[in-house]
Amino acid sequence: MAVLVTGGAGYIGSHMVLALLDAGHDRVVVLDDLSTGFDWALPPEVELVVGDVADQALVAETIRRHGIDALAHFAARIVVPDSVADPLGYYFANTVKTRALIETAVREGVRHVIFSSTAAVYGEPDVVPVPEDLVAAPINPYGRSKLMSEWMIADAAKAHGFTYVILRYFNVAGADPRGRTGQSTPNATHLIKVATQAALGQRSHLDVYGTDYPTPDGSCLRDYIQVSDLADAHRVALDHLRNGGESLTMNCGYGQGYSVLEVIDVVKRVSGRDFEVRLCPRRPGDPARIVAQADRIRNLGWTPRHADLDGIVAQALAWEDALTKRNRL
Repeated sequence: MAVLVTGGAGYIGSHMVLALLDAGHDRVVVLDDLSTGFDWALPPEVELVVGDVADQALVAETIRRHGIDALAHFAARIVVPDSVADPLGYYFANTVKTRALIETAVREGVRHVIFSSTAAVYGEPDVVPVPEDLVAAPINPYGRSKLMSEWMIADAAKAHGFTYVILRYFNVAGADPRGRTGQSTPNATHLIKVATQAALGQRSHLDVYGTDYPTPDGSCLRDYIQVSDLADAHRVALDHLRNGGESLTMNCGYGQGYSVLEVIDVVKRVSGRDFEVRLCPRRPGDPARIVAQADRIRNLGWTPRHADLDGIVAQALAWEDALTKRNRL
C-alpha cells in the first residue's frame, strides 16, 4: 500500500512526507507542480512526480504504477486576501482541480482520502473554541473554495465507497525540529514567518492589519499549531482509515489563542531583536478570532509534542537562518 501526497514538496506537505517516513511508511509518492514547493525539501528516497493534480492521465498513471491506496491532498492556493482579489482563480485551483483529482482517484480505486481543509470554513464563529459541528459560514473565497471541496469529497465517498478524513487547520507555524524542512516560499504571508524575517533583517518592517477587532488588544486572535504536530495528525488520520475507521471531519489546533500583537512580542523576545511594526487598516476576509476545539483528533490518539509558542518561534527563526544560508550557495 502506498500513499500519494499532492503538494508534498510544499510547506505542510513536506512535513507530512517526513511524518510518514518517520513512522515507517516507506511507500510515499509526491505529486507537485513545484509552483510553491521545492524538490530539495524531499528526502531522496521519495519519488517526486512533477505535474498538476488536475492532469487526470498523469494522476491515473501514478496511482496504477505505485499501487496507491491512500491520497493526502495538500495542493492548493491558501492566501485569504489573494482569494478576495482573485476568487475565480481560487475556485479553479482549490475546487475545480480537487474535483478532477477525486474523480481520478475514484476511477482508479483509491480507498482513502485525507483532505487539507481550513478553519476559514467557519467564517466569524459565534462559539470559541470552535467545534466541528458548528455550521460552516465562510466569509472569503478561500474558505468557500475549501468548503465546496469538503462537500464534494463527502458526496463522492457516499456514492463510491471510499473513506475520508477532512482536517480543518488553524494557523500553521514553525518548522521540522530536526531542521529538515520548513516554510520556504518567497513572500509568504504567515505571521510567524514574516515576523521572524523582520527580526532577522530580511524585511524592513511588519504590517499589522487591524487593531480595532473585538479582542483584548484589538488585533486578530488565532490558534497556532506547529507544523510537525499537524503532519502527525494526518498520519494518525491515515492509520484510522486504514484500520477500518469511519469518515470524519476534525479540527487541528491546540485550543489556545494568541493575538497578532502577542505573537510579535514573542518573536522579539525569542530572537532578542526589535523591528518596526506598522499598524494598518483591516484586510477584507479576516475574522476577528478563531480557536479550535480539537477533541476529535485527540480521541484518535493524536498527542501534540510541540505546543509551545516560544519553541515554534525558535524553530521558525532557525529555519529562516538555514534557508538564508541555502540560498547563498
